[in-house]
Amino acid sequence: MKHLIEFIEKTDIKNTKIYKELNRSKKEAQILKFVTQKYIEGFDVVSIREIIKTNSSKKELKSLKLLTEIKNLIDLEWIRPIEFISANSSSDLKLQLLSLDITLSLSFLQLLENGSLDVKLPDNRAYSDHLEYLQDQFEIISLLHKISISNRNSIDRLGDKLTQLKERVENRIKLSTKPLIVEEFIKSKKLENNQRVIFLALLKEEYSGSEGGGLRDMNSLLALISNSEYEKIKNRALLEDGAYLITNNIIDYEEILNPFGGISRSFYLQDEIMKEIIYPNQKKKIKKVKINDLIEKQDIFEYLEAKTNLEDVVLHQDTRDILSRLQKQIDKNVLKKLRDWGIKSSNHKSIDAKIIFYGHSGTGKTMTAVSLAKTLKKPILSFDCSKILSMYVGESEKNVRKIFDDFRAISQKIEDKPILLLNEADQFLSSRSEGAGSSADKMHNQMQNIFLEQIERFDGILIATTNLLDNIDKAFSRRFNYKVEFKKPDISQRVRLWQFMLPENADYEEGFDINRLAKYDLTGGQINLIIKNSAYRVAVRDESIFKIEDFIDEIKRELGSSFGNDINMGFKV
Repeated sequence: MKHLIEFIEKTDIKNTKIYKELNRSKKEAQILKFVTQKYIEGFDVVSIREIIKTNSSKKELKSLKLLTEIKNLIDLEWIRPIEFISANSSSDLKLQLLSLDITLSLSFLQLLENGSLDVKLPDNRAYSDHLEYLQDQFEIISLLHKISISNRNSIDRLGDKLTQLKERVENRIKLSTKPLIVEEFIKSKKLENNQRVIFLALLKEEYSGSEGGGLRDMNSLLALISNSEYEKIKNRALLEDGAYLITNNIIDYEEILNPFGGISRSFYLQDEIMKEIIYPNQKKKIKKVKINDLIEKQDIFEYLEAKTNLEDVVLHQDTRDILSRLQKQIDKNVLKKLRDWGIKSSNHKSIDAKIIFYGHSGTGKTMTAVSLAKTLKKPILSFDCSKILSMYVGESEKNVRKIFDDFRAISQKIEDKPILLLNEADQFLSSRSEGAGSSADKMHNQMQNIFLEQIERFDGILIATTNLLDNIDKAFSRRFNYKVEFKKPDISQRVRLWQFMLPENADYEEGFDINRLAKYDLTGGQINLIIKNSAYRVAVRDESIFKIEDFIDEIKRELGSSFGNDINMGFKV
């Protein structure tokens, strides 16, 4: 306590250890000495009017000059007001001081006891928890605040301490194995240095319970991150509308009308951010809604329940390679690369793809889409685009919007956003009529324009199936980043399709040769139909044995019909 006793008893205050460490004016030191004496006598709180009356002449107007020194001591956090001060400007603050009571700050009490302003740096060891980490970060913010309002001599000394503390914090972070919630949040949001300081300053205010003033106003925050008036002007962009911290819902502000008619902004952290930091182990309660329950209440989409994944489907190797690349996009490392390169925005946390599956009917486009959904562990909603046509002009355009509006509404109510499958989308994707004169042509073009707009805005995975790609409108072609052709199966693939589609529990004639059936140029859809028709034929016999000729008869019937489909793969293996 020798430094405290010396500060109180010595007549020449300039010769005390405390005065030299303060590096403030003699008047400011005398004010601190008076408040310290009152504190020792048992008066924890002193009115500013009493300080002025005791430490100045009897002329009241001249005594008001002491308000400047008192304001400096408050700004430097050597004394602190008991009540909240609305700090809109320095002159306003001085006038408000007259009605306030103050007390010694914890920092000044520590100075009195230790006789030094040296920052007591923590040991170079791992943080035991995130609160210990926050204590150091808040100390950095306090030092930045002191530097912003100090004179040149103090700035040099405080700057050295700030550098030492920052280095020590970085070392402790490296040594820490326990999760530091705030540090992980800052990294996940990729906050730059100035954004980081603003965030931590507002977090410090939240923990201190400050509702306004302090470090919440724009000028105070800018002072923390700026070394000159020019930098303050430049850094204003970090706190204006459209700034990263505001647009990403990390911070927000409210505009306050002060007693003198001016408007100031008071910044704060969003509630969701605070919950994430203060209650890191409290998981959000998500009300899961079953997709089946939602689908039953509407008549637009069909929920396709997947029974096969991509490994169960016969696909051309080129098709499989494209879908394999698509799957890899959901990998965290891949998404990070895409965001770092600016290909995806930071808001995109999942795969985003618009895909066309093209090939004749029966090629397995729908089955592949459903199998892809199961592989990606996503639900899939299907819409039959032939339903969009309406006998009333104008209704079709309205229905196009309804497809996407209803899909977005359903997506918001379930935990995992589904894939949207637009089946038989030929009428949407075909070339628009040029110089269309009829009302039907105009309606069709308008419908396509709306569809094009909705595709552009779509966020997630969308798969459109079509029979022909040649007639697709170029504007649509540019919007789809994957165009997957379902080619006609070759003989080896046809053998696999026959093997896996033939009934396992049936009896076959001796010498039954699948290779004879695979020679016929059929698609997966045709093979599936031929097997079903053959099964009906065999089932009515007393001796239900499958013969090769049963299948050949059905093959000839299929190939000889006017509905032959020259189509492809995508069936369960």
